[in-house]
Amino acid sequence: MSHLKRAAVLISVLGLGAVTGLVLAGRLALTSPTEATQPEQAPDRPVVSPVSTLPDLSSVAERAVQASANISSTQRIRVRSNPIDDFFLGRRGGDMIQESQSLGSGVIVSPDGYILTNNHVIGDDRGLRIEGLDIKVTLPDGREMAGTIVGTDPATDLALVKVEATGLTPMPWGDSARLRIAEWVLAIGNPYQFNQSVSLGIVSALARPDQFVDFIQTDAAINPGNSGGALINARGELVGINTQIYSQSGGYEGIGFAIPSNLARAVMDDLINYGEVRRGSIVGLAQLASVTAEQAVANDIATIPGVYVHNLYRNSTAVRAGLQPRDLIVAVNGRDVTDLASFSRLVAAEPIGSTAKIDVVRDHKRITLDVPIEQMSSRR
Repeated sequence: MSHLKRAAVLISVLGLGAVTGLVLAGRLALTSPTEATQPEQAPDRPVVSPVSTLPDLSSVAERAVQASANISSTQRIRVRSNPIDDFFLGRRGGDMIQESQSLGSGVIVSPDGYILTNNHVIGDDRGLRIEGLDIKVTLPDGREMAGTIVGTDPATDLALVKVEATGLTPMPWGDSARLRIAEWVLAIGNPYQFNQSVSLGIVSALARPDQFVDFIQTDAAINPGNSGGALINARGELVGINTQIYSQSGGYEGIGFAIPSNLARAVMDDLINYGEVRRGSIVGLAQLASVTAEQAVANDIATIPGVYVHNLYRNSTAVRAGLQPRDLIVAVNGRDVTDLASFSRLVAAEPIGSTAKIDVVRDHKRITLDVPIEQMSSRR
């Protein structure tokens, strides 16, 4: 190929690249001359740049990290040694003291030092013989302080810790009941000991049920160390306490769960006021079982799901209120009962000393009973 031909090919290639670059940059209008010279004809809807739809949450994050704390705990557990190991190792048998450590996050919820976190962050006893527990809290300004336990609630995996400090910056409370799927949220915490880390995501789902918690699901990155940290909305309000992840690798896979702030606040108030969480209960229900709609139809009980009453304790509150074996509980104060977990949550949320309207299906008829709500035993 001659020099002139090679130059012509090179010029044509460069020209094509320049056109392509202009198209990608949005600076070349691929329209007819007539369309391009009529700016007064505005489109039906304003054209919004995709960038403008992304929130700027930098100021929100800066405020949120000022209400985030690091929490570390050292737990001393008494365990009985293995006699076989004692024999071969030449040790004297008996109890030994072992230490276990955990790291996590916390949310400052009052200026005078109340901090919410997960129960497992400060050491979940799981029936172990605890000999001692030391809690260290690192505040946003770097101060390290000893923390004391105000109260714990293993059922929701929440704990309230107190440090002797004043003038702290608390996280403002949000209303978790107003969350919407795909709403922007930030997870604040200390994953893998990287202090005051912020990750962005959305609310992936709501009301993922557990026994006493309807979890918020989010794809904001949550990793080990984020436990007990804040999940906040775009206004910087606390809407959840990050508590667990779903993972096959042990790390982030886009599925994290947070305890709704409305539940966390109720638990905190009970721990401060009573030293324990007061939950409603219907006394006398001995054996209960979840029944799907298909199972209810197959057993000629009903056509909807509910909780089947197998047995009751004699002379109990439930019996005196009119509940009977073979009843199918289908609603509590007008809210549907779909399984045993939903029934437990609905009853637990009722005020102690109140009376709940319990709908049951009996002999294919739906009836409503007035059933007293009593305090659930703390041994449960």
